[in-house]
Amino acid sequence: MKIKHIFVVNKNLFMKKIFLFTLTATLLLCVAPTASAQLLKGAKPYLTPDELPNMVNWLPEPPAEGSAAFDYDISRYGWGKEQRKDTKRAQRAIRHASIDPVVVCDHFSEAMGIKISPENTPQIYRLLVDGMETANNISLKPKKHYSRQRPFSRFNEPTLVPKAEAVLRNNGSYPSGHTIIGFSAALLLSEINPAAADALLKEGYECGQSRIITGYHWQSDVDAARIAASVAVVAMHNSKDFCKQMKRAKKEFSKISK
Repeated sequence: MKIKHIFVVNKNLFMKKIFLFTLTATLLLCVAPTASAQLLKGAKPYLTPDELPNMVNWLPEPPAEGSAAFDYDISRYGWGKEQRKDTKRAQRAIRHASIDPVVVCDHFSEAMGIKISPENTPQIYRLLVDGMETANNISLKPKKHYSRQRPFSRFNEPTLVPKAEAVLRNNGSYPSGHTIIGFSAALLLSEINPAAADALLKEGYECGQSRIITGYHWQSDVDAARIAASVAVVAMHNSKDFCKQMKRAKKEFSKISK
């Protein structure tokens, strides 16, 4: 009886250890961010971070403090705060801060000449959401590698979008993910509708400037992001799925714009 009792106790202890190990592993999987964590709801990227060019290997590192380039970043941060006095531009910057794919796509509706939405342009919408997610993947490695402090955090000052401060305070500033998303959307739409390229690229450019105005990014973060977006869009053309979806999107636009 004593031996049996010891066996039962040891068995129960073993089962408790297994349970705790499984629970811990499950919690870690749930809360630990992965290198390819989805940013845009419903997106299915064409390329993973490892399938995209590694920015750490070819893009210059962010400006060092005390350098002329960093002094320029500081001056542009001041410029961004001045822009907040323009209520209309400030509100536009706040809208640009959204990563809701429906909202992001709609930023380009006016420039595109059609309402971009899941209902009105399902093929164009699909291309944009998956394309923007793919483009954002190129930012993950440099963000982690450099872990650059954001301007609002460095100066301990409020932003135009307070609700995002806690989440982004310790998220790498270089390059700007929002800028990559906005500028890649402009590039993709310009391929579908070349006649509207100037207006589309202007909107994509302003998406980046909005990140300076809100206080979340340095100018150099935004400039690097535009290069990153361009590289990512070029890389997407190596994906068969992307090329097929681009063809569908162009066909849809041709039908709608007649």
